[in-house]
Amino acid sequence: MSSPRDEAVEPGSDTVGPSTSSSSQSDATGGSIISVTIGATVPTGFEHTAAEEVKEKIGVDARISKDRGRIYFPITTDKLYQVHLLRSVDNLFVVVEEYDHYQFKESKEETLTELQQLASKLPWTDTLEVWKLNRTLKKKKGHRKGGNAAKVKPNSDASDAVAADAEQHELPQVSSTAEDQTTVESVPDLETCEQDSQEAAPEAKVIKFRVTCNRAGDKHSFSSNEAARDFGGAVQEFFQWKADMTKFDIEVLLNIHNEEVVIGIALTEESLHRRNISHFGPTTLRSTLCYGMLRLCKPQESDIILDPMCGTGAIPLEGAIEFNSSFYIAGDNNDMAVNRTVNNICHFQKRRADKGSPSGLPIDTVRWDLCSLPIRTSSVDIIITDMPFGKRMGSKKKNWDLYPSCLREMARVCRPSSGKAVLLTQDKKCFSKAISRMGGLWRKLHTVWVNVGGLHAGVYLLKRTAAVFGQTPEDVHESRGMVEMQGDKKDDQEVS
Repeated sequence: MSSPRDEAVEPGSDTVGPSTSSSSQSDATGGSIISVTIGATVPTGFEHTAAEEVKEKIGVDARISKDRGRIYFPITTDKLYQVHLLRSVDNLFVVVEEYDHYQFKESKEETLTELQQLASKLPWTDTLEVWKLNRTLKKKKGHRKGGNAAKVKPNSDASDAVAADAEQHELPQVSSTAEDQTTVESVPDLETCEQDSQEAAPEAKVIKFRVTCNRAGDKHSFSSNEAARDFGGAVQEFFQWKADMTKFDIEVLLNIHNEEVVIGIALTEESLHRRNISHFGPTTLRSTLCYGMLRLCKPQESDIILDPMCGTGAIPLEGAIEFNSSFYIAGDNNDMAVNRTVNNICHFQKRRADKGSPSGLPIDTVRWDLCSLPIRTSSVDIIITDMPFGKRMGSKKKNWDLYPSCLREMARVCRPSSGKAVLLTQDKKCFSKAISRMGGLWRKLHTVWVNVGGLHAGVYLLKRTAAVFGQTPEDVHESRGMVEMQGDKKDDQEVS
């Protein structure tokens, strides 16, 4: 008798047009190399940066999803380990099936019934094999913590519930009103009997699972909870798995963005953005966001890179690990922040030493006043930092004095003509005003809009101009006028 997994080979329903997500081929040794599509969640705004890294390190083209913060790319299972080495991705999952234009029914009941029927028609075989292979590649760190699901007070039957927990993968929030309304409110219950599963006591270990639904769009007749509940119930019935919100083995993902539907199986136990940090602070940045900021400035060999407001040292630590041919200086005016940075560096070095790897990092830590840096003029190649938003740290009122002062000091230590700065801030109005008061010392090259803890922030790539530090705006205006006058005089001479 064939298993449900063997029977589930037909994609989708007749009303939708699925795109193929996996295939397999035999290799010369008689084994099987499976081709699948990998999905990855990335910091919003840095999708193109993540796609560039995939092309550079894995050699395949990544497709950027319509739903911000996700990319998709094909791989073969012999390259699965390389996927976990990517620095720009938060979470990874293998795609079971994806639909670009899923035709939802008009009524809620019909739509949920169709989702239930869909579970038994999906091509689960290859993706479950990839999930098994993935478990052998990574050391098992125990069960997942379960995100917000652990905070929910379930009913008596809730141990057989599936959680539509949008924050387990810490997906970026989307700014539209319609999408904000789809926030999952509670953990739904399935009409299953926990006692039956406990009394059965099978010899083989029963696989535990949960379904996470992430939904965005204003034209759906159902909620995230309802989709997770009904789809999860059908998955449970099909595979005879046991649903568990927190101590699950498999997490099935149901991602819905308007008409785009993607079903996947998670490959990461927890977000990869915490990889370097052991001592957190109130403004600790994701390592994946730090990596995106570093790639913007393209560090070169022997560059001196400065973070004058390092916080917990997330940016220079990520740089020292990934772009280790440059030298990093991390500083802050807060003793606690400097201590956290030192502790994070020591923790990472100890972890390396325990694995037998060289523990040295090209990074140093200093306590200083960021408006009066103990650094020589024009000696820094790149400045990259997370400026205070005025939310969790500082205040917007203080930023009006702080931003101009630190931008001027950054301009002093940065190399004219070649120096760059990558600055993150949510206080966009204050930042723009401060740049305009710099007398042409900085020029904006590019801006990436990102989501940081629910706040819409900007990552600004600036170039240090050739303007002489210390000039007032009037001096700059006068010098420009002299250049224009000399140019006009030269043109007149050539005409005569």
